[in-house]
Amino acid sequence: MRTHVVNALAPDEWQALALSLRVGLLSVLGALPFALALAWLLSRRRFPGRLLIEALLFLPLILPPVVTGYALLALFGTHGPLGEWLGSIGVVVAFRWTGAVIAAAVMGFPLLVLSIRVAFDNVDRRLEDAAETLGARAWRRFATITLPLSLRGIAAGCVLAFARAFGEFGATISFVSNIPGETRTLPIAIYELLNTPGGMPGVHRLALVSLIVAFAAAATAAAMAGGAPWRRSARDG
Repeated sequence: MRTHVVNALAPDEWQALALSLRVGLLSVLGALPFALALAWLLSRRRFPGRLLIEALLFLPLILPPVVTGYALLALFGTHGPLGEWLGSIGVVVAFRWTGAVIAAAVMGFPLLVLSIRVAFDNVDRRLEDAAETLGARAWRRFATITLPLSLRGIAAGCVLAFARAFGEFGATISFVSNIPGETRTLPIAIYELLNTPGGMPGVHRLALVSLIVAFAAAATAAAMAGGAPWRRSARDG
């Protein structure tokens, strides 16, 4: 059935699917270094303003996505502070697919940071303390102990952030609009078909594709984060 649905996609539907996959992948790759740094900071350090940073981290999960998209437009638009600076060096992100990447990265960032932070919290601190007594600096302890022991959680966070980016709609359409071949991602294409007479067959096809991707991502994240529970139970028993 999956092969039948994929083969039935129209060229513009293929284009929307490919754009969503590209946006999702690039948003995770772009956000990952910042997520690693912030997750490590929240997991290993106590500092003034920590509560404020944690509150700001949750905002994209709480605010209506349209509000987040408007905020991005105010910042990165041609008259926004960051948009004017980027424009001065020849970079425009508003109403471009690169803006869709930024919107997806912002919406998926909290999930990425939270997953990585949990992975860091689960690392036995005694291993890091032992390495410190042997003279290992912070960056080396991170690279040789914390990071390798957290890879499953980091990978799970990347998958969850990708899935969130793949399904992003509100912030994206508010920030970069609906431009065929440029910013029309899969969710935007579904929304457009819903408002198009005779578009329901396309809605069914794209909704099924979205369901397949979402289920695959959820199953992968669960397997990476927790392993196979039945195997653990058998081993513990």
